[in-house]
Amino acid sequence: MAKPQFIAKKDCLFCRKKMVDVDYKEDVRLLQKYVTYWGKIETARRSGTCHKHQRSVSTAIKRARHLALLPFTTK
Repeated sequence: MAKPQFIAKKDCLFCRKKMVDVDYKEDVRLLQKYVTYWGKIETARRSGTCHKHQRSVSTAIKRARHLALLPFTTK
């Protein structure tokens, strides 16, 4: 039986920069890093954000999509 491998925990970018809130109007380039090629929002496990900031990132992406700053899909 194989031993489970240790996966290093990623640290939150927003906690490192001590950002309180994510601005969807000014941080469009930053929000693009949390959207996949197909337009899906990356999970917290994959992106490394904490749960508090993941919620604010997802709402910021949804608001940016609604204002046409980010596309819903690529095709």
